[in-house]
Amino acid sequence: MLSALTDVTLPGALSALTARDARLARIVADYGPPPLWAREPGFPTLLHIILEQQVSLASARAAFDKLREAASPLTPERFLELDDVTLKAVGFSRQKTRYGRELAQAIRSGSLDLGVLHTLDDEAVRAALTRVVGIGRWTADIYLLMALGRPDVWPAGDLALATAARHAFGLEAAPDPAALEALGEPWRPWRAVAARVLWHFYLSAGAKKHNEIGLEPSGGFSPTKASIPER
Repeated sequence: MLSALTDVTLPGALSALTARDARLARIVADYGPPPLWAREPGFPTLLHIILEQQVSLASARAAFDKLREAASPLTPERFLELDDVTLKAVGFSRQKTRYGRELAQAIRSGSLDLGVLHTLDDEAVRAALTRVVGIGRWTADIYLLMALGRPDVWPAGDLALATAARHAFGLEAAPDPAALEALGEPWRPWRAVAARVLWHFYLSAGAKKHNEIGLEPSGGFSPTKASIPER
């Protein structure tokens, strides 16, 4: 298993990737290296990613900030104490309320041990996470990519990644998950680095385009926004 991506290891991985793909090298030359977008492993981050399912990063962040005010510290036990009315006021839908409780109960019961995930390979992490109702492939991939820093995770179900690929490579339409999966194959074992490059391109290019005509960048894009629903 390759070393996790960190601020120290990302530059070397980026150099290795761009040496193999001139298109990605051109994006980095034009827009600079991508951020790491790292998150702290644990229950709060996984709950935050659940909030990001099917919504923009900004709206999920607003709900997560309210949740932290309502439950401090944000532990599974404290989350389970919150009633439906409180969670609705925070910004949880009925479905995501269920997902959050399923996650909290799984951790509290010991059926999911987030503390050992860093010792498992990518597929074992996905298997452990997706046993919990409400966590599908996209949520597991984003946790692997941003919380565990895995270098070869490619979230093919991510709408923002597909849109970024369409604009970066001049495709007629955003690739579906199967096409996006195929697109990422040549970038092994650094597909998580390629994902960061493409997200960074789309955010940077979109901001530049809107700023040139005096508009604010669209709030609809998020580096973590799913295109397919979780169960």
